[in-house]
Amino acid sequence: MVSKSRFLRGRKIDPRPIRKNVTVTELVEKHFQAYNAGRLGEACKLFAEKMLNRDVTIGMSLTGALTPAGLGGSCIVPLMKSGFVDWIVSTGANLYHDTHFAIGHTLHRGSPFIDDRILRKEAVIRIYDILFDYNVLLNTDEFFRTIIVSPEFQMEMSTAEFHYKMGKYIYARERKLKLPFNSILGTGYKYGVPIYTSSPGDSSIGMNVAETALMSGNKCRLDVLADVNETAAIVLEAKRMGGKSGVLIFGGGSPKNFVLQTEPQIQEVLKINEKGHDFFIQFTDARPDTGGLSGATPSEAVSWGKIDPDKLPDTVVAYVDSTIAMPVFTSYALAKRKPRTRKQLYHKRPALMQRLRRAAERAKK
Repeated sequence: MVSKSRFLRGRKIDPRPIRKNVTVTELVEKHFQAYNAGRLGEACKLFAEKMLNRDVTIGMSLTGALTPAGLGGSCIVPLMKSGFVDWIVSTGANLYHDTHFAIGHTLHRGSPFIDDRILRKEAVIRIYDILFDYNVLLNTDEFFRTIIVSPEFQMEMSTAEFHYKMGKYIYARERKLKLPFNSILGTGYKYGVPIYTSSPGDSSIGMNVAETALMSGNKCRLDVLADVNETAAIVLEAKRMGGKSGVLIFGGGSPKNFVLQTEPQIQEVLKINEKGHDFFIQFTDARPDTGGLSGATPSEAVSWGKIDPDKLPDTVVAYVDSTIAMPVFTSYALAKRKPRTRKQLYHKRPALMQRLRRAAERAKK
């Protein structure tokens, strides 16, 4: 009898019907069998079975209009509270729009096919099929500006420090309003999760920092160079303490590059001997053949030193809308794993920076 090809050793495609009241874990494990459903299933399993081990430090990047769709409070915050995300790089827009909910404003489901000229006349803002009052922007701007001019902001700081300080006020507002959910910045403050923005001027938060500098001479300055070194220090510490580093990427863009460039910063620039991140999960709609970073694959990242070449089997790219993938991914992780001890990396930044500096000095001798 001719032996079966080694390529036919995978699980058989099982077409049996989905039963009513099926759970998310059952969908992922039994019915996400091929194509990008298969990749989403692989990502869920890689995260739950390997990345959530105690010795893995997990960095998450966020792009796209995720928080206006409610994914901040519904998905990102539960991952943070469970210790499943240790540090974050986000667009400023996601943090800004997430704050609308935290200070008591509402966004509404709508249609993407409304005449935008009518919306403009009625002072309604549209993010595809999400609609909200123009005053939501104005009130959120005023909230940020009022806080930015306080004494504790009159200095230069990393965006992690800026967001931590801002999170204190947002967390207090959430508690006062007795909201049934929490914000990303408020949760970052409560649990010591450092949150970075790779392009702080490219959002309404940065615009309001700029306004206070222009109109009142406010001294708040955002130090993006500190961000580069702090994130590198987080990754180096994870590896040097005998652990591993994993990246969880929703979308692409600048935040994706920022979580990945930590390894080139360590290896190429600081000359510290390292091998790259150990785990890589990305959900994206970007193609790799256009040459953009958003669609760049884990194997391409190996050539830059961003991913450990020996760990390519522990990488997954799923071409799935993040608004579909994130709730499934979050639900699966929460169902399969107990909460981890939170690393509270924000409070460890000074010590991490000292160790990064010493390692770089030794490497250049």
